Amino acid sequence: MSSAANNVSSAVNAAPVKAATLPVISIEPWINPHEKKGRLSTAAAIHAACLDFGFFYLDISSYVDPSEPEELSQLAREFFALPQEEKDKLSLSNQDHARGYQRLKENVTQGKADNHEALDFYRPVEDPDRTKPLWGENQWPTVPTFKEKYEAWTEKMKKLGLIVMEAMSVGLGMSPEEWKELRAQVDDSFWVMRIIGYPPLPDEDTGYSCGAHRDYGCLTFLWADPTKDALQVFLPQSFVALETEEGPTSEGLEQGIWITADPIRGCVSALPLTLPSPMTVWEIWTNGLYRSTLHRVVHKGSNYRVSIPFFFEPNFTANIAPLPAALRIQDGLTATAADRRRKAEGKPKKVYESTIYGDFLKRKVGSNFATGKGRYD
Repeated sequence: MSSAANNVSSAVNAAPVKAATLPVISIEPWINPHEKKGRLSTAAAIHAACLDFGFFYLDISSYVDPSEPEELSQLAREFFALPQEEKDKLSLSNQDHARGYQRLKENVTQGKADNHEALDFYRPVEDPDRTKPLWGENQWPTVPTFKEKYEAWTEKMKKLGLIVMEAMSVGLGMSPEEWKELRAQVDDSFWVMRIIGYPPLPDEDTGYSCGAHRDYGCLTFLWADPTKDALQVFLPQSFVALETEEGPTSEGLEQGIWITADPIRGCVSALPLTLPSPMTVWEIWTNGLYRSTLHRVVHKGSNYRVSIPFFFEPNFTANIAPLPAALRIQDGLTATAADRRRKAEGKPKKVYESTIYGDFLKRKVGSNFATGKGRYD
């Protein structure tokens, strides 16, 4: 985990509060060809959310019937309810140590076991070889219609990823030619899908269902069942309006504060995701304008919670480098004290180094679940 996680230690033990507002943005203008007039405002809203929050709700009810992910959740419950020996037949060790099933507490964050189990899928590859990192084959449960339904969901999320990417390109002020170049970096997404099951944390447990972390990749579309008070997001911005049942609070605002991000039917939560910690793909693309959001899961309710995050990734061979449009925005913004100091000292503006996405991913995922090092560390 990056030092960012340690910097919020003073707020970790504080009870999370409810957010007065978190952005809820409808993607309908980018789905409906008759709603083109609303595309600019939607793009601007996504841009603002990425600048200010790094987290927003994306209303996809015009794109996906809300009953569809609810059916996926039921299929997931059927799988997780199977005897342990049946689930273990899909173990990560059968393949490339990335695709397959992880037992409860098999994943580790910050040196502590996470109280969840999961089933992971990646983009299929040509000439699969289970001895190579990331190059194995997906392992599908025998639960009836499971594979069919989840493959259909994957196709929809891949299309949604391109739609949101285009909207974000407009929000950044990219030209059509620049968007075409960026699209070529994500048009064969090396996507990842996780199906995660969270039993309630034991009353005496002081750990987490999933510890504080930043994921890696490009975008995530997180669908979760209606369980409340489980997903928590860390907002470092001191200007965000927050409130508890007792009224407004300023506790922890010097460094940030944990808020609960309860599911909204018809929406997925959308976040820019992490690349080499603490950077994100979008942080590199925007040269630091967009930042990823630290988040965690603390499920102390009585039900079995299910979430289905879909990670829309760049192409495996994509070269992630700062976008000219983002650099133009930065050149037009008021210079920070650090910028002025660098200029006075004759030093160039900081520009993030580029990275090949697949190379990073192999380094990251290739060591998952080994020697106590977890997916999110």
